Amino acid sequence: MWLLLKYCKSLLRNLLLPPAGPLLLGLLGLVLLQRRPRLARVLLAVSIASLWLLSTPWVADALTVLAEGSPALELSQVGQAQAIVILGGGGQRAFAPEYNGPAAEPYLLEKLAYGAYLARHTGLPILLTGYHVEAIAMRDSLARNFGLRARWIDDQAYDTFENARNSAGLLRADGIGRVLLLTRATHMRRSLREFRAAGIESIAAPVGVYAPRDTGAFRLLPSPEALLRSYMASYELIGEPVRELLAATHLRRH
Repeated sequence: MWLLLKYCKSLLRNLLLPPAGPLLLGLLGLVLLQRRPRLARVLLAVSIASLWLLSTPWVADALTVLAEGSPALELSQVGQAQAIVILGGGGQRAFAPEYNGPAAEPYLLEKLAYGAYLARHTGLPILLTGYHVEAIAMRDSLARNFGLRARWIDDQAYDTFENARNSAGLLRADGIGRVLLLTRATHMRRSLREFRAAGIESIAAPVGVYAPRDTGAFRLLPSPEALLRSYMASYELIGEPVRELLAATHLRRH
């Protein structure tokens, strides 16, 4: 039953967020074109306009800034951290022919690259947390691409709540209570709250922190990369209120 609920959650997320959300709105407009032409035209206009805007760097940047909650980490802030926790998310391949095995895709690989950078500068051990093949791809990519081995691997975390809960159990078993928490900058606010609720003191180590990119008219031209950033930021802006609701209703607690 729980696996079915997880599947439904992922399905609903992909249907509501761009690009599927605006496309479904446009599809509804086409269905209503004969019966309710005025409403149909409004839906079609909103669908096209929203998809265009969400695909522009201008809107993607605005949503990204709104979703982010932590600045880039200064190495002087590491303090008494005892480990680095790298959260999954960002894509993986179960089998990459060029590596003859699992491999992290760009956004996940960016996390691992930053984790390797921090590990080399601090000497701290690494915990990887993800779901099934994702965690294996993280482990293999970290070892193969950066020459580092994770001390702990959690391959049972389907979402951020489980990332925090499972990581807390592994860390406490080794007497660790303070970590550098590494995830996408847009995902950091929710991650910090979940880990702190699980009893792990966490220092934000975000990757992919916003910095100005395109300039001039290019900020209003759609691109696949901007649409992806809009998707990720929108997901986090919706995900945090959902997390608060689940915590307030005690449907989920550590």
